[in-house]
Amino acid sequence: MTQAGSSTPASSHPVAGAVADADADFAHAALIALDWGTTSLRAYLYDADGQVLARRASAAGIMNLPCSAEHGGFDAAFDEVCGAWLEHASAVPVIAAGMVGSAQGWLEAPYVDAPANADALVAGIVRVKAACGATLHIVPGVLQRGELPNVMRGEETQIFGALSQDMNAASVAESGKRALIGLPGTHAKWVVVQAGRIERFHTFMTGEVFSALREHTILGRTMTTPDRPDTEAFLRGVSIAREKGHAGLLATVFSSRTLGLTGQLAGDRQPDYLSGLLIGHELAGLEAVLTQQQSSIAAQSLRLIGNEALCERYRLALAQFGCTQAELVKQATERGLWRIASQAGLVNPAAQAARAG
Repeated sequence: MTQAGSSTPASSHPVAGAVADADADFAHAALIALDWGTTSLRAYLYDADGQVLARRASAAGIMNLPCSAEHGGFDAAFDEVCGAWLEHASAVPVIAAGMVGSAQGWLEAPYVDAPANADALVAGIVRVKAACGATLHIVPGVLQRGELPNVMRGEETQIFGALSQDMNAASVAESGKRALIGLPGTHAKWVVVQAGRIERFHTFMTGEVFSALREHTILGRTMTTPDRPDTEAFLRGVSIAREKGHAGLLATVFSSRTLGLTGQLAGDRQPDYLSGLLIGHELAGLEAVLTQQQSSIAAQSLRLIGNEALCERYRLALAQFGCTQAELVKQATERGLWRIASQAGLVNPAAQAARAG
């Protein structure tokens, strides 16, 4: 399960991807795109057809920047990851999505209101000039207003990448049919999309709660780290949440300790049980929301975006709720950054269209 935070010290930001740079054809470079989150920074160098020429990654998320007075370290992190690319391809445009556009980011990109399509994101792009002279085009997040407002930053780009990844996804968008996209992680999102728009979404703090419970409560005292994932213990937790969790998470989560104290759950099985319990309660909550909308998890056209191992866990859990057709979307971030850059006119969308045709 995705953990919150990063243990990488702020003074050290190793960059991965130098080997790929050596093979990159900089003569055909057309776009630099950044997925800049809280704990990490990932960069992609594209050619004019939207193919990724090189990748780089750093631990320099917005809460873990290099020490620098200039823009809080944003310039230093950007130069560290993309400086070598810009030396070879100084004229290529740069687009960025994620927490870099938050109030704590390089420059705030105000949220656009849901329902929101890709054009709304393009209209909300803000620009910041780096010390090296490059201009970053920062994609806004999405705000769902109401009594309990909800926000996303970064996920909106992944969603539009998923909608453009294949003809099946495109047909869902074009036909106006609703689809459900899940983004498991620290703050899991479940997003209803229709006619190419983000209609509404729900956030579950599943990953962060897992970390907090394991590391900072008595539940972690009896846990040991397993050698490998324990699917049986995980599904046991999912089942408990689904079948006996009517009183809510607070009424069942202590079982991860009491089952150990009574000899029914070994210490190395408790982390996976707790993971299943939390994900099970997340899906039970999602099912309750969908029921209010006269639908169900089993009735959804469903896609998952995120870490493959974590998405596989969700696939197993979803099957317990009757959904056996959840599709894993790969390279949603890369596709989404390219799509928004194309619609913003930063790259030539005709090249992408010609290739798709």
